[in-house]
Amino acid sequence: MSRTLAILIWFLVSVAIFVVITLPVSLEVHLVTSVLLIVAMGVIKTLRLEGNWRLLLLTFGTIIVLRYAFWRTTSTLPPISDWADFIPGLILYLAEMYCIMMLFLSLFVVIRPLPLRPSVRLHPGDPVPFVDVFIPTYNEDYELLAGTLAAARAMDYPADRFTVWLLDDGSTEAKRNHTNPESAAEAHDRYDQLRALCDELGCRYLTRAQNEHAKAGNLNNGLAHSTGEFVAVFDADHAPARDFLQETVPYFSRDSQLFLVQTPHFFLNPDPLERNLRTFETMPSENEMFYGIIQRGLDRWNAAFFCGSAALLRREALLTNNGFAGRSITEDCETAIELHSKGWNSVYVDKPLVAGLQPATFASFIGQRTRWAQGMMQILLFSFPLFKPGLKLGQRLSYMSSTLFWLFPLPRMIFLFAPFCYLFFDLQIFTASGGEFAAYTLTYVLVNLVMQNSLFGRWRWPWISELYEYIQSVHLLGALLSVVRNPHKPTFNVTAKDESVDKARLSELARPFYLIFLLLLLAVAMTVYKVAAEPYQAEITMVVGGWNIFNLILAGCALGVVSERREIRASRRVNVERRCEVKGADGEWTRGTIVNVSSGGIAIQLPGGPAGLGRGAPTTVRFTPLSDVGSNELSLFVRSTSTEGKGVVLGCRYMPESGKDYRLIADLLYANSGYWQQRQRSRQVNIGIIRGTIRFLGIAVYQTGRGLGYLLRSASNRGSNFE
Repeated sequence: MSRTLAILIWFLVSVAIFVVITLPVSLEVHLVTSVLLIVAMGVIKTLRLEGNWRLLLLTFGTIIVLRYAFWRTTSTLPPISDWADFIPGLILYLAEMYCIMMLFLSLFVVIRPLPLRPSVRLHPGDPVPFVDVFIPTYNEDYELLAGTLAAARAMDYPADRFTVWLLDDGSTEAKRNHTNPESAAEAHDRYDQLRALCDELGCRYLTRAQNEHAKAGNLNNGLAHSTGEFVAVFDADHAPARDFLQETVPYFSRDSQLFLVQTPHFFLNPDPLERNLRTFETMPSENEMFYGIIQRGLDRWNAAFFCGSAALLRREALLTNNGFAGRSITEDCETAIELHSKGWNSVYVDKPLVAGLQPATFASFIGQRTRWAQGMMQILLFSFPLFKPGLKLGQRLSYMSSTLFWLFPLPRMIFLFAPFCYLFFDLQIFTASGGEFAAYTLTYVLVNLVMQNSLFGRWRWPWISELYEYIQSVHLLGALLSVVRNPHKPTFNVTAKDESVDKARLSELARPFYLIFLLLLLAVAMTVYKVAAEPYQAEITMVVGGWNIFNLILAGCALGVVSERREIRASRRVNVERRCEVKGADGEWTRGTIVNVSSGGIAIQLPGGPAGLGRGAPTTVRFTPLSDVGSNELSLFVRSTSTEGKGVVLGCRYMPESGKDYRLIADLLYANSGYWQQRQRSRQVNIGIIRGTIRFLGIAVYQTGRGLGYLLRSASNRGSNFE
């Protein structure tokens, strides 16, 4: 009876919404109604009303969006007989309908995300299953791997109940027997060094004959040589906190069909946009929207998927799928969709339990996103989640949202160049008056802003999504089209990590962005000309010109993104507070406090003077590790000294010589995940639409000037250091 009543209510509500959407009203009535609904949404948002009020806000927004879609479909398309107008007009219309479809898929996913799960940990007497920890590597350097291995080995879990494996695809038999003597020698050196490192840190080393099927093949080779009930996977640059296994293992005892516990990826360094725009310390990182709200939304529909790292998986489930899937180049999501379709479940724990590195240069960033985009397109083509047997309706729609999202380069580039159709070629691809544009299009855009800020405001500031999409679209569009032409063509490319930019320069991928900016400037000039030459069409010209100026602001900000700032340090410092003692020049120990750490060094605050230590002086710090690493003294050398109040701060660099040093460094940087949560919370602030827009405009103006300055200096003095 209750099911019948629910269906009846759903049907009546749908009919009512359909009537409201299609109701023929005057332009004035529509505008007034839209403004009233927007005001109501603003009141709900300002008062931060939750629960059913939040649903009401989204309902009001949905009504305006659907009325726009109905008007756009029935009143704005050019006549089919005017094919020169109709074809580009239809392309623009389809791009807009894609955006509306993605909006509703996103609403479905995140309308009621699961709340934060309460922390669960192993208790005395609980079963302690055996865990194999896989760290796949291809070309990462020794120090990076040493830090990750040391952190993994220091996890708070019985030492005899887990094994850390380094799965090395950079020293395969094929590479060690390469016909090029230099390449073979490098592979042999890597093989010997990493085997010795694993022996020293208490880890297992494993390689194979050749690296077939990329990362998926490497992980499957690890499965074939291990026996643990569960498998933890960490990328080579993702070091776990001590409590990773404590926080993830208990979930599996609650559900025998659970195949995955996924945790978020937290990054110690900024991506190229954050670094070049200098927003890393204040603005939420790009990935925080996905891990902060979208994965929790997917989790409600049992569709949270494997993200390639920071996860714990059940071996039994993996074996039902013949291991990790390797048909696409995104083995993580492909593995998840296959296991979800077989009836296995997943859990998402929204607590950062690993710290990693993301690409530092724009070229590496685009390389990483190209792999993600092509891999998700392969999943869309090979598996097509909407009709994937075994998936439930919620899972089908969730996976459709996750895969279709990566088509964003198509509409983004269409929106970029659509104004040119009118400004340069006088094509009428959007038949509407200025009044209709204000009543329908502007209210639709404003409603989108309010809805997005209500849903994602803590994790994504206004207009930042558009900027991220634009800087990727310029290069991803061709990559997506290549997958459509040949779905089997893409190959797995390892993302470069632990990079540094030793001098300011233009990215090697910057040229298209300057060409687009120039075209947009020409379009502005054409707007002025058309207003003066055709005053009878000034209204529509100003509308299209305004659209082009928005694109110009976005493109100008992107010039700052591709203008690489000089930054030698690969990772940023994390604020900590650890008591320590520092060995002075006279051999005496002075008490101090470790105030921040990074993968390269630490800062130590001393209450008195510098203890006779100056720049370049070697010293030793001793502290109490959070885990048993067999030592408490770490060798350093002083890089800088600075006065702070009545004391002094020593900036020191590590001087690791053995495995125990890497264990101590890992203990300082990775042991306590609470520091990472504090950093996230400090950035996750909803600054609102108005303040966010003003801030974005300020950033865009400054970055446009900086980007043009880099171009001029690059042309006049190629290869020079700009800063």
